[in-house]
Amino acid sequence: MGSEPQFSGEVVGVGIDLADVARIRGLLEKYGKSFLSKTFADAEASHCMARANPAEALAARFAAKEAVAKALGTGFSAGVSPKGIAIENAPSGAPLARLDEAAQAAMEKIGGKRVLVSLTHLKDYAQAVAVITK
Repeated sequence: MGSEPQFSGEVVGVGIDLADVARIRGLLEKYGKSFLSKTFADAEASHCMARANPAEALAARFAAKEAVAKALGTGFSAGVSPKGIAIENAPSGAPLARLDEAAQAAMEKIGGKRVLVSLTHLKDYAQAVAVITK
């Protein structure tokens, strides 16, 4: 048996989102670097664009940004923006969310200390779940 995941703390926020890969592909084709620079941190864009299917990877990360914003209870308002929530990978490969100052403040306002993120995607859709714990 493998070791159990290390979850601790009370859940203070949960968010989920489903992204249409074709929509993200269309935004990428229409707006290119402008779309990437307004929506994704440089490391996110580089990681996704190096993938075999960049639109799937971008859609999964966009869904994660939306899920985190929903878990914060703000959505993309109150200074919380898609670019302010960067979805990166831990050394283990697990996704993790890096928050800018506005998103971090929103998390602290609800008593959150940690964001857990899970991503999945298929050819047409990408989904993400975010859980914020104390």
